[in-house]
Amino acid sequence: MDLRQICQRFATPGRIEAIILRPARGEPAVSVREAVAEPGRGLLGDRRSAAKKSGRQSSKREITLFQVEHLPLVAGWCGLDYLDPLRLRRNLLISGLNLVGMRSPFPDTQLEWIIGGEVRIRITGPCDPCSKMAAELGAGSYNALRGHGGMTATILAGGVIRIGDRVSLHAVRTLPGKTARPD
Repeated sequence: MDLRQICQRFATPGRIEAIILRPARGEPAVSVREAVAEPGRGLLGDRRSAAKKSGRQSSKREITLFQVEHLPLVAGWCGLDYLDPLRLRRNLLISGLNLVGMRSPFPDTQLEWIIGGEVRIRITGPCDPCSKMAAELGAGSYNALRGHGGMTATILAGGVIRIGDRVSLHAVRTLPGKTARPD
């Protein structure tokens, strides 16, 4: 089996463990049981969906994802006993999948993921921490989150996302005119 095939195989599906909306800048994030994902807008009720209406949001960052398994690691690196995911302000907490692996290393290949039965997303890149994390989580938290801040995604097909929804590979797309070598 070659590297291209290996990069398209996952041992288990993922699972949505939490859905978090940020109603407005500076306001506390809220946990919800379900949310509507809309292409070009993000999760309805999240501040980024309102920003997109005014043309300020990049389509590469319609939603943010964080890997549940990284919560205890980041907490430890921040000197915390526990890290409440609301403090990270990422939209979807996913278990069971390496989020970095959800993005193809090949520029000519895109991996499309399905959440539940209808929402489709594509990972667009890392969700780097911002300086606000230092204010929220304390000294050293910016560096604790570097490389572990989660991923960003664009929504390809909308619908309802619910806690407990399965996250699995839906399709592999080959892009014409791109080089097949990994980055």
